[in-house]
Amino acid sequence: MIAACSSSKKVAGTSLVNNGKVWASIFQQQAAEYKALCFQAYNIAKLRLDAATQQTSAKPYAVVTDLDETLFDNSPYDAKRALNNLGYENKSWKEWTAKGIADTVPGAPAFFKYAAAKNVEVFYITNRDEDERAGTLANLKLYGLPYADDAHLIMRHGGSSKEGRRQDVLKTHNIILLCGDNLADFDALYDNKPSQENRTASTQRLMQEFGSRYIVLPNPEYGDWESSLFNFNYKLTDAQKDSIIKAQIKLEK
Repeated sequence: MIAACSSSKKVAGTSLVNNGKVWASIFQQQAAEYKALCFQAYNIAKLRLDAATQQTSAKPYAVVTDLDETLFDNSPYDAKRALNNLGYENKSWKEWTAKGIADTVPGAPAFFKYAAAKNVEVFYITNRDEDERAGTLANLKLYGLPYADDAHLIMRHGGSSKEGRRQDVLKTHNIILLCGDNLADFDALYDNKPSQENRTASTQRLMQEFGSRYIVLPNPEYGDWESSLFNFNYKLTDAQKDSIIKAQIKLEK
């Protein structure tokens, strides 16, 4: 009984920020709708790849993909942190990635193996740090993913923008598709911490690219969509973030 009361008080005291992540984690882990969205994304990707490879190209074809929540499912890490009323932490995150045991996003392994079978190279552009390379490669190899080597795994060095790394791939390859869960995985318009209004305007401007060259995977747990709510001010407390987020929720009048 004492344990039950203690547990109740713990849940009641959990912030909206972390409660939301628990709900997002269970959606990612259990909802058939989440799996359907992922299958939908990769089914479209396969159609676009088939169409693109019918064209001639002077350079080899390539697909560029993000890793976290695009290929790897990190919801166990997020859920454990959130249930303990804790947010992201670099140290615990790297302990998780070093294990190299993250599950895969539904449909992702099959698609990237299909791409390789069509002689389309796969480049993994991630914002994981260089000291996460060994665990990341081990995780890719765990599922027999293609091009799991140092040449195709491109880690972050310096800033979080992926534009320079995409341009490096373009020097030698024809990128026919980009896959990601965060809009900065696709276009430099989303770099430099744009406001919610600017992110929305850029998305409207690029609307024809989504489902064409840009394949978006669902991620309700984290990303620039969340950070933009509080203007990328990571120094705010959970209580402050809660207050800002609640102020932006549309409610029935």
